[in-house]
Amino acid sequence: MVSTMERETATTESEIETSDSLSPSVLSGAISAAASALVERVRPSVVLVRSGGRGAGAGVIWRSDGGIITNAHVVAHTRGEVQVILQDGRELTGKVVNSNPTLDLALLEVDAKDLPAALVADSSTLRVGELVFAVGHPWGQRDYVTSGIVSGLGNIGVPHTGRTAQYIRSDVHLAPGNSGGPLLNARGEVVGINAMVFGGDMGVAIPSHVATAWVAGPPSRRVYLGVGVRPVELPGVESDFSWRGRAAGLLITDIEQDGPAHKAGVLVGDVLLAAGGQHVPDGDTLLHVLGSKSARERVSLHLMRGEGFQEIEVELGALEPEGESSA
Repeated sequence: MVSTMERETATTESEIETSDSLSPSVLSGAISAAASALVERVRPSVVLVRSGGRGAGAGVIWRSDGGIITNAHVVAHTRGEVQVILQDGRELTGKVVNSNPTLDLALLEVDAKDLPAALVADSSTLRVGELVFAVGHPWGQRDYVTSGIVSGLGNIGVPHTGRTAQYIRSDVHLAPGNSGGPLLNARGEVVGINAMVFGGDMGVAIPSHVATAWVAGPPSRRVYLGVGVRPVELPGVESDFSWRGRAAGLLITDIEQDGPAHKAGVLVGDVLLAAGGQHVPDGDTLLHVLGSKSARERVSLHLMRGEGFQEIEVELGALEPEGESSA
């Protein structure tokens, strides 16, 4: 059976294909119809999150079995439980099962099945200039939608932590109540979790590929390299591991004496570009890569040293039971 929305979308596409010329009115109508359809698709996946008496934010149904993503700051002052209101009016008690203030992400779980999970895209392919939409509850008003374009991609400093997190900057209008809601691409897929307003007029969102890796669970810490790192961008450097058109990687700031990296010949000042063939522009990606490996497994590291590039093979070490803060 073909839904009304599918017929409207098909009609819109037919108009575009059969029109001898795309007049402004036809193009405007097609864009409006497509935008309306995608918003209607995602609305059931957007929830209202109430955290005590501190106002409300938004959340995205990430898994149909009750997993919901929101911002860490939305649930920062709870005692582990929040009120989650679904689009159909149901009110559920949500438990905060994981939170990462650096990424500004929190994972909630509610006792419900067959929830309408959002479609999530790989935000690592997102480009500056793409059309995006934000859905949230500004000032407590349910399911408001704003639109704009992607204005920038990169890393942003996290206050009071000395660390950075990846972000998407856009000119969608955000207000209190949008936090934790989805940033959508033109296909209605989630490409980010809206987090805050930056510089007074730019919206900042946590990329969906970062959220996806985080929700999958903290990377296994059974293995480690024995290094301390921080993200760096390398303007003007040509590399097979460029990111967003720029070479980027992890500056080695510290090396554990007699650790795996030290034994393999890695030096402080090297820039790690890839591990196991996967680009590592930030520490969370590196931990995700390590989490897929086993202790004593040999992994190739692509490094920039001075003005040259090197490939070094390292045997990963087994982590002691008490976790460390480095990779």
